[in-house]
Order: sequence, then structure tokens, then C-alpha cells
Amino acid sequence: MPRRELDAEIATGVRFWGYEADGALVGIMGIQPVRDVDLIRHAYVSPGSQGRGAGGALLEHFARSTTRRMLVGTWAAADWAIRFYRRHGFELVSPQCKAALLKTYWTIPERQIETSVVLANPPFDEG
Repeated sequence: MPRRELDAEIATGVRFWGYEADGALVGIMGIQPVRDVDLIRHAYVSPGSQGRGAGGALLEHFARSTTRRMLVGTWAAADWAIRFYRRHGFELVSPQCKAALLKTYWTIPERQIETSVVLANPPFDEG
């Protein structure tokens, strides 16, 4: 992420946390309070460190540090990301709920809304 983009994300309230292994930064994840939820933002783990607990540890840290519902938006085609979040207690929301959440908590184009999913922790009771 270019420095200017990082500065803009921080200015909007995204707080970033890193995960180190053997003295090297191997993962980073942000959390952004928006209205009554916390958005998980910019979650990255270096390819060689994936599957070793860095992302899970960062999510666990955020879960311990908030009492608010956490939401994460990702591409619908990102099966690996969806599996990761589901393993860590997030659940996919319905397509109708997804569109409303994306319009409420994110500022993204309509095309991105169409090609995205939202996962929530704790899950919504949509029944």
C-alpha cells in the first residue's frame, strides 16, 4: 500500500496491528470503527507465513478488544478468505443483508457491491 493511501486510511480511523514471527513482520490487519460496528480492513499475511496463525492471532486480538459486531467485506470469488473468516467465527450474511451493509458501512461502487460478500461476527439473526 503506498504511503499516501496508508495515511488516508489512518485518517479515516483505521488502526493497524502487525504480527511478527522471528523478528519479521509477517501479517498486518486493520480495524475501523464505523457507526455501531468495527470493520476488518486490509488483512494481509505474507505468502510464506500463511496458515501459521498470524491472521488468526490478529483477528483474536481484535475480538478481545471490542464488544461490537465485526464485519468484513471481501470478493465473492475469494474462497480462501471466506474459509479463513468462517474458521474464525464469522458467518456470511444473506445477499439482501449484504447489500444493505455495504451501502451503510462502506463507500464502494455498485459493481463492487455486486461482486462482494460480507461476513459478520457475531452472526446476524436474519431469521
